[in-house]
Amino acid sequence: MIRRVTLALVCFMACSVFVHSQEIPADYSAVLKELGRSGDYKAGVLKVNVPRNDFVVTVAGRPLPTPFGFGGWVAFTKGDGGMDVVMGDLVLREDEVNPVMSALLENGIEVTALHNHFFWEQPRVFYMHVHAHGPAVDLARRLKPALAMIPATPSPAQAALLLPGGKTLDSARISAIVGHSGELSGSVYKITIGRDDIGLREMGAEINARMGLNTWAAFYGTPENAVVAGDVAMLEDEVTPVLKALRSNGLAVVAIHHHMTGSRPVVIFLHYWGTGPAERLAAGVRAALDMTQPKKPR
Repeated sequence: MIRRVTLALVCFMACSVFVHSQEIPADYSAVLKELGRSGDYKAGVLKVNVPRNDFVVTVAGRPLPTPFGFGGWVAFTKGDGGMDVVMGDLVLREDEVNPVMSALLENGIEVTALHNHFFWEQPRVFYMHVHAHGPAVDLARRLKPALAMIPATPSPAQAALLLPGGKTLDSARISAIVGHSGELSGSVYKITIGRDDIGLREMGAEINARMGLNTWAAFYGTPENAVVAGDVAMLEDEVTPVLKALRSNGLAVVAIHHHMTGSRPVVIFLHYWGTGPAERLAAGVRAALDMTQPKKPR
């Protein structure tokens, strides 16, 4: 009996692995192999992780783990005519910016933005947005020289920051205030909110939250002494109301910029930072979200 149950369990596990592997299109499996990096396939998007686990960033003297805002990525989705759209956000140190940019441009990948997410960070960190069209595996080959310049070896000091210690955030309370649930990654609680109401498309492909069209907030610390950082995706007429909401709630605005060129409607992104009790920070994030006036998807 035990042998039959064990055999059935093994068969079930094997079938589960087979089914899971079938969920990723064959060319996207080839992309992961070509890049030699991990990723996942959801909502029609292959998202490839390019995290900066190789060093620790401190902001205003406070060491922060990678999931707080130092996880780069590139994402692929299917467009018309057998062409894919790729977009991404690479996290780079100062001395990496121009070598990586050259590697991208020399291989036909567009650079659509370069900006900061933080003030007072050490070392200085910049975020580079990338964009291209083409067959998925060809795009991966063209991205590979630039991604190869980004170290992938985790730092022991970074790993230690991911371990929750002592009092942790009340994620349920934060979710209730913000009005959206999130995910816990180690000791970081991150809420991501898509802007599907904007209805942005490119080459027939839906540009959704996993392609970078989203608002997010990352919380770290304790209920009494937390930090928050995030990004708000806004239509042009939402920018000033969001700015006023953030500033009136004591959150610092650190960047206003675009991620995409040639997109219509125009989408502006804004980065913010705050410190203090987690509930107060969550209320500030909620005030900004209330100014984006999400509409029904088009």
